[in-house]
Amino acid sequence: MSTAKMRKFVDGAPALCYNFLMKNCEDIVSLSEKFGINAEYKSEDFYPVFRAAAAGMRILVLADKNTARYAEPFCKELCARGLNAALFVIPEEEPVADEKTCGLVYDGLKGFDYVLAVGSGTLNDIAKYTSFHAGKKCGVLATAASMDGFTSGVTPLIKNGFKITENAHTVSDILIDFDILCSAPKIMTGAGAGDILAKFCCLTDWKMSHLLNGEAYNEEAASLMRVALEECVANIESIKTCGREGIGSLMRALLISGYAMVIAGNSRPASGAEHHMSHFLEMDFLRRGERIPLHGIKVGLGTLVSLRMYKRVKEIPQDFAGKDTVVALAEGLPEPGWVASVLSSLGCPTRFSQIGVSEDTVRDMLFHCYKIRDRFTIMTLYNKYDLMKGAADELIGLYY
Repeated sequence: MSTAKMRKFVDGAPALCYNFLMKNCEDIVSLSEKFGINAEYKSEDFYPVFRAAAAGMRILVLADKNTARYAEPFCKELCARGLNAALFVIPEEEPVADEKTCGLVYDGLKGFDYVLAVGSGTLNDIAKYTSFHAGKKCGVLATAASMDGFTSGVTPLIKNGFKITENAHTVSDILIDFDILCSAPKIMTGAGAGDILAKFCCLTDWKMSHLLNGEAYNEEAASLMRVALEECVANIESIKTCGREGIGSLMRALLISGYAMVIAGNSRPASGAEHHMSHFLEMDFLRRGERIPLHGIKVGLGTLVSLRMYKRVKEIPQDFAGKDTVVALAEGLPEPGWVASVLSSLGCPTRFSQIGVSEDTVRDMLFHCYKIRDRFTIMTLYNKYDLMKGAADELIGLYY
C-alpha cells in the first residue's frame, strides 16, 4: 500500500493529535498506565513491576497443553524470585471458553489471589471471566500477537452451544516476551494481522455512518486506531517475516484496539461489517459442532469482502443517497489484493472454501449478516439499497 494512500487515510487526525498519538504508539507502556494496566516487556530483571505488585499474592499460572512449555519455566522463575506461584494446566491442547472449562478454572482459583494466563485468546478470556466472578485480579503472558482482546473488559464465551459476550474485567498486567511472540505459529501472527488490517474497514464503516446517518463519532478513538494501523503498515514486511520490529508494532496495535474501544464506549473503532461476517460464520460452525477457525482468520476474509464492496461502489450504475461520500471514502482504502497478499504470506486463507464453510452459507452471510448488530456498515448499505443482488456472485467468485 502506498504511503500517500495511507497518509490520506490517517489525515482525519489533526497534526498535533497525530504527533501525540504517534508518541503513544511508540510508548505503549505509558498509554497502558493511563488505563490502569501494566504493559511490561521482559527485561533482565524479569518483569520487575509485575513482581513488585504480585509480592505476597498467591498466583495461579494458567496454561493449556500447548502453552505449558512457556508456563512451566515462567512459574519456576517466579518461585525462584520469591513469589508464591503454582501451575494449573487445562488438559487440552485447544480448550474452549465454555461453562465446563470456566467452571474447572474457577474451582482451581480457590486459595489463590491472582490468575495469570499464559496464552492469547481463549486462555485470556477464561482468566478474565473466572477471576472477575471470583473477585480476583488477573493478567496475561502473551504467547502470540493473534487478537485484540488483551485489553478489553468483556469476554466471548460458549454457553448452551451459542457464542455470547459476557462482562468481565480488564487484566491488571500484560507481560510481553518477544522471544515467545516471534516464535509463535505464523498463522497466529496472521490472525493478529487480519484483526488489525480489518481496522481499515471498520473505521470507514464508522465514518460513513457518521456522515450519512449522523452517528456519534469519536475522533480521539478513531485517530488512535488509525495511527496504530499506520505503524503496522509501515512495518508490514517485518510482520510478514515475524520480525521483532513488526511483531512489536502489531502487538501495540492489538493493545491499542482495546483502548480505542474504551475511549469510544463501544466496539466501533475495532469492529464493522468484517466482524459481522465472522460472527455469522461462527454460528454456522457452532450449529455444525465443528471447531471454529481463529477469529482473525475469519475477520481477514471479511476484510477482503468489505474492501471489494467499497471499491466497486463507483462501478454501480444505480444512484443512491450518499453514493459520492462512499466513493470518496473508498479512495483511501487499500486494494483487496494487497491485503490478500499479506494474509497469504502468513499462511492465512484468502477464500472461504479454505475454512470449511459451504458456498450457500457464504451467500446467506452476504444477505443476512448485517442483521447481527444494529450498526450501519457497508454491508448494511448494500442490503438497504438492494445492491447485494448484483454483487453476490462477483464476491463469491472472488472469495469463495
